[in-house]
Amino acid sequence: MNTPAIPQSRYLICEGREIHFMDWVPTPVAQPPACPVVIAWHGLARTGRDMDALAAQLAGHGYRVICPDTIGRGLSQWSPVPEVEYCLAFYARLAESLADQLGLERFHWVGTSMGGAIGMVCAGGALHGRIERLVINDIGPQPNPVAIDRIRSYAGSPAAFDTVGELEQYFRTIYKPYGFLTDAQWRLLTESSVRRLPDGRVTPHYDPAMVMQFTHHPADYDLWPDYERITAPVLCLRGAESDLLLPDTAEAMRDRGPRALVVTIAGCGHAPALNVPEQFELVGRFLAGQ
Repeated sequence: MNTPAIPQSRYLICEGREIHFMDWVPTPVAQPPACPVVIAWHGLARTGRDMDALAAQLAGHGYRVICPDTIGRGLSQWSPVPEVEYCLAFYARLAESLADQLGLERFHWVGTSMGGAIGMVCAGGALHGRIERLVINDIGPQPNPVAIDRIRSYAGSPAAFDTVGELEQYFRTIYKPYGFLTDAQWRLLTESSVRRLPDGRVTPHYDPAMVMQFTHHPADYDLWPDYERITAPVLCLRGAESDLLLPDTAEAMRDRGPRALVVTIAGCGHAPALNVPEQFELVGRFLAGQ
């Protein structure tokens, strides 16, 4: 089956905050309870639109795919108390509220980087038993602190440019480890994550205060206890050149907790963009239980 999808831009109030998400419904439209559902969650300084290519592919095979913007990113509300709400525990509460309001009893989860960390917290906690299969894209229960510092160095002080074209060139540089993207995909990545500043310049579309997660919640990404509570099947994708998910951590994920299936993606660092046929097939086969 390969039917076109109908993405819908939607908003819900979760934990008192307005959350935006793209809702990809397969066509011909089935009643939502009849569709297997995937929540696809983006990385730290990104938006749910990063999941467009994967969502379109999965929706074309009958899945309903929910792609949220985390609070403080994209079109979701910025937190008025960033030191409290920019952390994995609050993000997991948002995810639980979103799933409850959408009536999702059981669903799969695909998470890139921070989205994978949120998935681990949810699958090992409040959404245990509801997440049927978990895909973790290039993050583990113990990320490399050197890579965390690298990400903080640009995420906490986002660059600003006179033109969108300059911003695109910046994204092409810092996100080169994503692997192959077409020119059209680079343009979409840029246009779906840009905002204009009061002085007219353009900058990435997120709240710079979201890096308070690292100063106010320094142990937020120490996730082995969460990982070891997971009972759902887990697929861990690791970029071959990733500096965030180190090989030793990936190997430990094979032996502990849910004993993840670990697959290394050639030609990528942190993190594979989930936008090419080989990656579609890996995710699709895993979600289908193959």
